[in-house]
Amino acid sequence: MRYGVRPLQRLLRSRPRTGGLVPIAATAFSRAAPLQSPSYASVSAADLQFGQPVHETHPHLLKPGELTPGISALEYAQRRSKLASVLPKDGIAILAASHVKYRSGAVFYDFHQDSDFFYLTGKSTADDDHTFHLYLRPKDPKVEQWEGSRSGIQAAVDVFNADESGDIKDIEKQLSRLIGDSSEVFTDASPSTPSASAFSRLFASKTSHNPQGLATLLDKKSVKPLRNILNEIRNIKSDAEISNMRKAGQASGRAFTEAMRQAWAAEKDLTAFLEYKFKRNGCDTSAYVPVVAGGKNASQIHYVRNDDMLMYATSSIGTIAPINATSSEGDLVLADAGGEYGNYITDITRTWPVSGTFTTPQKELYNAILATQRTCISLCRADASNSLDKIHQIAEASLKDSLSQLGFDMSGNALETLFPHHLGHYIGLDVHDTPGQSRKNPLQVGQCVTVEPGIYVPNTDRWPAAFRGMGIRIEDSVCVQEESPLVLTTEAVKEVDDIEALRA
Repeated sequence: MRYGVRPLQRLLRSRPRTGGLVPIAATAFSRAAPLQSPSYASVSAADLQFGQPVHETHPHLLKPGELTPGISALEYAQRRSKLASVLPKDGIAILAASHVKYRSGAVFYDFHQDSDFFYLTGKSTADDDHTFHLYLRPKDPKVEQWEGSRSGIQAAVDVFNADESGDIKDIEKQLSRLIGDSSEVFTDASPSTPSASAFSRLFASKTSHNPQGLATLLDKKSVKPLRNILNEIRNIKSDAEISNMRKAGQASGRAFTEAMRQAWAAEKDLTAFLEYKFKRNGCDTSAYVPVVAGGKNASQIHYVRNDDMLMYATSSIGTIAPINATSSEGDLVLADAGGEYGNYITDITRTWPVSGTFTTPQKELYNAILATQRTCISLCRADASNSLDKIHQIAEASLKDSLSQLGFDMSGNALETLFPHHLGHYIGLDVHDTPGQSRKNPLQVGQCVTVEPGIYVPNTDRWPAAFRGMGIRIEDSVCVQEESPLVLTTEAVKEVDDIEALRA
């Protein structure tokens, strides 16, 4: 088998360039002069190792032409072209990869690539009408014995289709040249945060390699944020992106339904089951830290301790009532979790009775929330011209009316107390995708959002006794289409009859 991405590179490079981009494990994209196509030697894929899967080494994960699961090398090139097309002549965009974060000493956290960097390059490890520069760490057999394979500098060209590459250690010198030749610089790299990477800190001050420092050099340039530009590009999902999110939603939804079939004694057991099933059903990992909240814990929106008991446990010495139990067999459990496939996430919340059977008050409140969610999902279509903010207002009106019918006093700040969060947010590579994107604009075809009404009833005299202490949220991931929504998480059952039938 011969290494297969190089013919695609020749195709991409046959077009003239007028500009460029720089990712950096770091990368840059710039509107610059054309580059000559390099000549390639034929190398057996069996002799190559990279820092992430390619089709030739992992055909069970990647189809021919795919750079990451479900996304082709051509689509990544088209994304870079789209970004380059909105840059001014001789403009440059600079993005940095995420850096490894350490828990203590040499013990590191799971690595998660910066979403903008990944979106434009397809590079998941730490490490057109434009020029694409990608700077990586070189191959190092001694380090790789401990940390795993690195892609190496040549892979920037051979795998990720960069036009120019180099050692990340030389990035300051290379960026000085690129920035010096540019008309405007677009970047979100900032040295101001405590966790800023070494690359970001290059922008902060003078260094021994460059006494003027990149910060000084940038003072002479027009520097603009990249965030809004990338939000506009990332916000509309391609068919391939939606397919990945559907796969994540399907696998995760099935995991939820499987979980509802069983009785769970502890939050941590349910948490472990969901995370295992996400992977077992085809996801790469969990999309975020799950919320698994029994009883009154569900009133904490981002409860992630997941360490309480869900019901009385039975052992050889009889029934044990845990001292720290906050729920009982008559309570509900709320689970907010989802898997990730090809770096694309899904976001699901389901609430169901620990015992498998709803009490009458639980059923009444649950169905009120479910009816609101159904209405809101039906409005996630382009021809309705609704924004997320508008649909949130519709949800508020629906919940207020339903709760009034259930005997709630909805005067004053009642709704804000009972429904304290927004109805939904954008999703994609991130759980809260395209940060800063307005929720005031009408939804467009290809946008993906969550729809998650929830009611959290404090255990106080202001509220009807039958509902005190309940926390119920129902959430699905939805893709906006022209005339109807595409629910990405439909495999997670949510009708009362369907939930109860699982344990019948």
